Amino acid sequence: MDDECTGRRLQLEWTTYGVVARGSTSRYNDFMTQQALELLQKALTLPEEERTALVRSLIESLEEIADQGAERAWDEEIARRIAELDSGKAKTVSWEEVRQRISARLAHGG
Repeated sequence: MDDECTGRRLQLEWTTYGVVARGSTSRYNDFMTQQALELLQKALTLPEEERTALVRSLIESLEEIADQGAERAWDEEIARRIAELDSGKAKTVSWEEVRQRISARLAHGG
């Protein structure tokens, strides 16, 4: 596999710590199964455009899982904040006061 930046050949090596691309400073997933390693080796032979599409698809599949948990967490946080406002536990600050505080911090370096 050619390293795009240098034209060097990369060799994937299965180690006890994971998969390492020799000839590059890149490290791949530290906990990769043999099946994942074989998929990676095949994926690295694809043209750049196809690798990019594959990466996007994989990331999107992870975002779907993460988004479900994040959505639930945000719903809980919003409900908590509304309850604190309704109970008087949280106090609001006007935009004018916030702006003055920010200006004062910036004027004093931080």
